[in-house]
Amino acid sequence: MVIRVGFSADPDDAFMFWGLASGTVDARGYEFEPVVEDIQTLNEWSLEGRLEVTAMSAATYPLVQDRYVLLPHGASIGSGYGPIVVARERLSLDELRETEIVIPGELTTAFLVLKLALGHDVGHRVLPFDRILPEVVSGRARAGLLIHEGQLTYRDEGLEKCLDLGEWWLLETGLPLPLGVNTARRDLGSEVLHDLSQILRESIDAALEHREEALEYALGYGRGMDAESGDAFVGMYVNELTQDYGEEGREAIRELLSRSHANVRVEFVQ
Repeated sequence: MVIRVGFSADPDDAFMFWGLASGTVDARGYEFEPVVEDIQTLNEWSLEGRLEVTAMSAATYPLVQDRYVLLPHGASIGSGYGPIVVARERLSLDELRETEIVIPGELTTAFLVLKLALGHDVGHRVLPFDRILPEVVSGRARAGLLIHEGQLTYRDEGLEKCLDLGEWWLLETGLPLPLGVNTARRDLGSEVLHDLSQILRESIDAALEHREEALEYALGYGRGMDAESGDAFVGMYVNELTQDYGEEGREAIRELLSRSHANVRVEFVQ
């Protein structure tokens, strides 16, 4: 049985897939096919139910909850850090409220939390995530919302951090910020879902146990990121809460999704 696994083109997602990509983990007769796309594309595809297993923004999950179920692992969760708004000069929250901000997609968790933080309809323009940094550096945009490795590399471009959404969320709720989640399609059935959950958890565990080899594979998705920065980025988003949400992670995702959607049910593969 072919299982297409969608993950975003960034080092932490690739790191988690290493156990399967390297053959370290027993696939138990399933054929896992990686499908690598930017997170906004994966979000849009999830609305169609295109892939059997897919990463998606936590903010998108309420829109597809009848089609997908959450896996109890694989989430990108940051405690006190997360997507950031940058500009060529430090801008206050009031100034950001009056500024068009370039964002990586309207279905992303980053954009959801930005709207919660600024408390109004945010003036924005959508660009692929890897074009936002140069857009701000060039002056074509006054401010940009950075996800993935841009959170670590923006200083190299002479930019200023104006708002850290993970820090804002922690102060607001006392909880870590769930950004990306891994999901599987409900129509696979409970037996297959259970198998896939176990295998994908083993892939994460294998990567953490073979960190150097997994990191080398993951850096292929780092767009020039060096080993030190890649290791730091993976350390931010592949952690104990990635291996299993635990009660804190589950509470965090319930809190986030309840703020974005009135009728959301947070349900995990058993």
